[in-house]
Amino acid sequence: MDLDGVEVLAFDVFGTVVDWYSSVAAEVAELGLTAGDGSAVDGGRFALAWRARYAPTLHRVAAGELTWAPLDDLHRLMLDDCLAEFDVRGLSEDQKRHLTRVWHRLRPWPDSVEGLTRLKRRFVICTLSNGNIGLLTRMAKFAGLPWDCVLSAENVGRYKPDPATYLGVARTFDVEPARVLMVAAHHDDLAGARRCGLLTAYVERPREFGPRGKDVSPDPANTLHVRDLRDLAERLGCQ
Repeated sequence: MDLDGVEVLAFDVFGTVVDWYSSVAAEVAELGLTAGDGSAVDGGRFALAWRARYAPTLHRVAAGELTWAPLDDLHRLMLDDCLAEFDVRGLSEDQKRHLTRVWHRLRPWPDSVEGLTRLKRRFVICTLSNGNIGLLTRMAKFAGLPWDCVLSAENVGRYKPDPATYLGVARTFDVEPARVLMVAAHHDDLAGARRCGLLTAYVERPREFGPRGKDVSPDPANTLHVRDLRDLAERLGCQ
C-alpha cells in the first residue's frame, strides 16, 4: 500500500481514539444506580448493554424504521431501553440528560493525544464518526484531542458505512479518496472506507470491551496494521 500521497487522516473515534467502556462504566458506578430490588447496577455490564444497542439502532435508521437523528438523540433512546432492562427507576429528566452526555466525556486511550499531536504536524487530522458535531466537539475539549476539523455523519445526514460519509471527507478537503487514510479499530468501518477508495489503517484496541477483551486479528485486506496511535505516527514518519 502506497501511503506517500496521503494528505488527510480521518479517524473513527469511539473505541479507536477514546475508551468508551471504562469511561461509561465509571460514571454509571459513580451515580450509584440501583435496580428495583435495591441491588447496585454493575457499571461495566450497563456500559456493554448500552453499546450493544448501537449497531441495531443505526440499522433501524438506515432501514427507515427510525427517522434520522443526531447520535445524542439515539443514545437517549438506547439509555431508556437500558434503564428498563436493568430496572432502574426514579431518575429525573436532568439526571437522564446528564447520563446521556457521558458519551461527551469519554477518556482518551493513553497513546491518543500524543499520537494525534505527532500526526498533526504532517497531516490534516479529522474525525469521521457517527457522533454528532456537538458531541465530538465537547469530547475533544474534555479529552484534549487536537483535531484540525470535526467531521461527522451529521454533515451528510447518513451514518457509516453509507458511502456518503467516507466520500464526504475527500470532498471537504478537495482531494481524491486515495489521499485519505481512514483509521479505525473496527474492520467493518475500514471495509466501508475501502469500498469508497480510501486507504485504511487498523488500530488494535484489545480492551475496547473491557476485561473480556476483543479479537485484534489483522484485517485480511490491504490495510496498515498498527498497535496504537504512537505506532501509527512512527510508521508514517511523524516524530
